[in-house]
Amino acid sequence: MKRHARALGIICCLLLAFAGLAGCGTQDVNQGPNQEVSQSPTPDATQDAGNDTTVQPSPAQTTEQPSTPPKQVEAIDIPQYEGYYLLWHDEFDGDSLNKDIWNIETRRPGWTNNELQEYTESPENVFIRDGKLVLKAIKTQKNGKDYYTSGKVNARKKDFLYGKVVVSAKVPKGKGLWPAIWMMPTKENYYGTWPRCGEIDIMEILGNQPHITYATVHYGEPHAQQQGVKALTDGTTFADDFHEYSVEWEPGEIRFYVDGELIHTVNDWFTAIRGGPEKPYPAPFDQNFYVQLNLAVGGNWPGNPDETTDFSKAEFEIDYVRVYQKPYYDTNVKKPEKQFREPLEDGNLIYNGDFAEAEELLDDINWKFLLFQGGEATAEIKDGMMIIKTRNQGAVDYSVQLVQADLPMYKGKNYRITFDARASEPRNMIVCVSAPYVNYSRYFQDTQVSLSTEWKTYTYEFTMKEKDDNNGRLEFNMGNAGSTADIYIRNVRVEIIE
Repeated sequence: MKRHARALGIICCLLLAFAGLAGCGTQDVNQGPNQEVSQSPTPDATQDAGNDTTVQPSPAQTTEQPSTPPKQVEAIDIPQYEGYYLLWHDEFDGDSLNKDIWNIETRRPGWTNNELQEYTESPENVFIRDGKLVLKAIKTQKNGKDYYTSGKVNARKKDFLYGKVVVSAKVPKGKGLWPAIWMMPTKENYYGTWPRCGEIDIMEILGNQPHITYATVHYGEPHAQQQGVKALTDGTTFADDFHEYSVEWEPGEIRFYVDGELIHTVNDWFTAIRGGPEKPYPAPFDQNFYVQLNLAVGGNWPGNPDETTDFSKAEFEIDYVRVYQKPYYDTNVKKPEKQFREPLEDGNLIYNGDFAEAEELLDDINWKFLLFQGGEATAEIKDGMMIIKTRNQGAVDYSVQLVQADLPMYKGKNYRITFDARASEPRNMIVCVSAPYVNYSRYFQDTQVSLSTEWKTYTYEFTMKEKDDNNGRLEFNMGNAGSTADIYIRNVRVEIIE
């Protein structure tokens, strides 16, 4: 799972890809919009193999994989996709979990991401009901304190190299609940511990924001992530009914879908030992991965449950899991060259910095307005200004967030940020330039801005010290600032200076 991916802007909730579920190794990994989101799998890559008999080819030896497709699985009334054959599937039509496919994982509380739940084999936490797999979170008492159990399963016995995964699921809602559909490599140490091993998060949803789903990949060292987001805007949530989450994983590209709609495409990644050369592309996503399903409780990204969380309905229901493959994959792929956005004629790297255009603030074009962790606010472009009105400041600084991504950041260049701002009454906000693809590290550190009721011009300069990045992001963070006073911003500029 992932990090405070401020949405990835979030939505980030980012925004936070960052985040997702699992991470290789035993280290604790933060998750969520703008935070690394990984739910960590097996601390020892060989520890949970159990009776698995699948043999993973060495990534270095795979070319056109698979060169000879196995016999297609017989399946009645299961959709076929052009160019794919059905590799394996589970419709959960039996009376019990199919152990030829699934392993039930057991994990102690706090195993990763500071999550609260114990994953158990109890039929109260993992069971089949009405043709669906149910992973249920249960709240009990232990030693006089709240204690949580839940369910987690993996299909390590059915690992595969490249393919299409399609999962129909219905998530629970409630603060602190965190369902996920994700994939980890069978040999987690082939390229090194998480995040070097790679992670593919097909779906992660925070129970307190059930209308938002995240799709993320984690990789590299230093930790990098790319996260896509889909938010329902018709008043419904992903907890109201079953939705289909899918990924198409190919040698040079990974595409994520929700109900058949493409929401995120990734084709630029890396893995390396810090300070060392990168492994040949498309490492680390050129090795066998397997599917995992779990319902976490609490943790760094979603936060802990509270009195509003209804555990009688804390069920993650999965209707089916289907995995398809193409007859063969061309592994002769090259890493795409980074495309850097050009500045405007006046040198400004910020598009629509004068707010002359009353643009849509929910898409990924120019400005984007995001809410996370309890933030409630509106944003409007009017009379050459961005106007933010906050009802609830939320729990974190990025709970109310205005961002513009795709800023070209070049190592060794000097940059200047300028903008005008005021507030309806004195208050603070935070400005920074972040790196969404590099674990939301900072190219320009979080800087507190003291606003008054009068317009004031603010100017900051910094030197870009990291490697070139075509996706720097200017952020104005207005959450958890001790005030809900309205904020007005105009004349925003980011430019390269000598």
